[in-house]
Amino acid sequence: MTRKTSVRIVLRHPARIQVDDEIDLRILREEDASELFALTDGNREYLRRWLPWVDATKAVEDTLRFIREAGEQLRRNDGFQAGIGYREQLVGVAGYHYWNWANRKTEIGYWLAERFQGMGIMTRACGALVAYAFDKLGLHRVEIRAAAGNVRSRAIPERLGFVQEGVLRQAEWTLGGPEDQVVYGLLRKDWEAARKEARRSL
Repeated sequence: MTRKTSVRIVLRHPARIQVDDEIDLRILREEDASELFALTDGNREYLRRWLPWVDATKAVEDTLRFIREAGEQLRRNDGFQAGIGYREQLVGVAGYHYWNWANRKTEIGYWLAERFQGMGIMTRACGALVAYAFDKLGLHRVEIRAAAGNVRSRAIPERLGFVQEGVLRQAEWTLGGPEDQVVYGLLRKDWEAARKEARRSL
């Protein structure tokens, strides 16, 4: 009889990751609930096209519940959710949906307030999460999945060198109904090769 074993790696994670001079990622705390809800509520029409959870977020208590669930996720050592700070202002959320330690992989999810689009904020934030996954967590693979029609969301993995690996038919439910989901993947070796090439070109 073969005994099943699971791989579990426990690490201490920083409360804040400094991305660059303008951007930082901060683990969400309960005291962030009011500010995060206000950001969600102020961008409701923009976000709800692709994010079905927005319509269910009707009060600060809903956002507080999300933050508490994110705290439990981190305590389980299964990912974290961080507020994106841009020049000390909360502008969105990015994090890991899970950490699959057995298969050394994770998936990144994110959203950004409308008026901060087009400034490179999310690309830099997600780049930091990719680097953290490979350099600090020792993972082998990072995925990003986006609705086929969500051009802005898909641009993030494409800028970061992810490979489009496939399309899952009608895998997301959006405001417009079922939507195909595009799967992007990035391997550690590809990330390291790209980073070395970037350093050589400086």
